[in-house]
Amino acid sequence: MKYYSAIDLHSTNQYIVVIDENNVPILEHYFPNRLEDSLSALSPFKDSLVGIAVESTYNWYWLVDGLIDNGNALKQLSSI
Repeated sequence: MKYYSAIDLHSTNQYIVVIDENNVPILEHYFPNRLEDSLSALSPFKDSLVGIAVESTYNWYWLVDGLIDNGNALKQLSSI
């Protein structure tokens, strides 16, 4: 099954959503802004994750760089 994710990044926390290919929400949760929390939340979907959209007005690079550096198999990564 394919999964898609979006992360709404704020100054102190992030809201991570993962949906499946049928648009059914699998994960919807706030996490503190720590890379290890982001990686842990996405790890069950890592091999089937098609894309991650990151919404942020500033300071998003640490998250995007961290996701890429930790081997997330991403075909599409964008900051909106």
